[in-house]
Amino acid sequence: MNKPRLLGVAAVIAVCLGAAFAARPQAADDPLDSLKVCADTQRLIFENQFVRAIDDTIPAGASEARHRHRHGVVVYLTDYTLEQTTDDGQKTVTSRKAGTAAWSEAIVHSLKNIGATPSHAIRIELKY
Repeated sequence: MNKPRLLGVAAVIAVCLGAAFAARPQAADDPLDSLKVCADTQRLIFENQFVRAIDDTIPAGASEARHRHRHGVVVYLTDYTLEQTTDDGQKTVTSRKAGTAAWSEAIVHSLKNIGATPSHAIRIELKY
């Protein structure tokens, strides 16, 4: 087999393996699944084999217990300030601006809305 054809076959195999990996479902029994842990503040608005979209609203002064998110994009719909605590005990205060978006790596954290306004964001988690 010549080199260009071999590279083409390798590319097709890589794409097929990537698609199979991307289509794997999230573990249904994950005790840290944010939709289970944060049922009062998060709701599923879309899901397929590639992504799931979560509408997340935390009232001022309210908290979300320790939970997990996959990596993805978060779109901020209101201005708000959160305190995040990660598993290593690190606390971070972050202010979000309505109409902006950010990449978010996979994370296990707890949150508290320490501002005077409710938080509202759409989180699009990638399943690969």
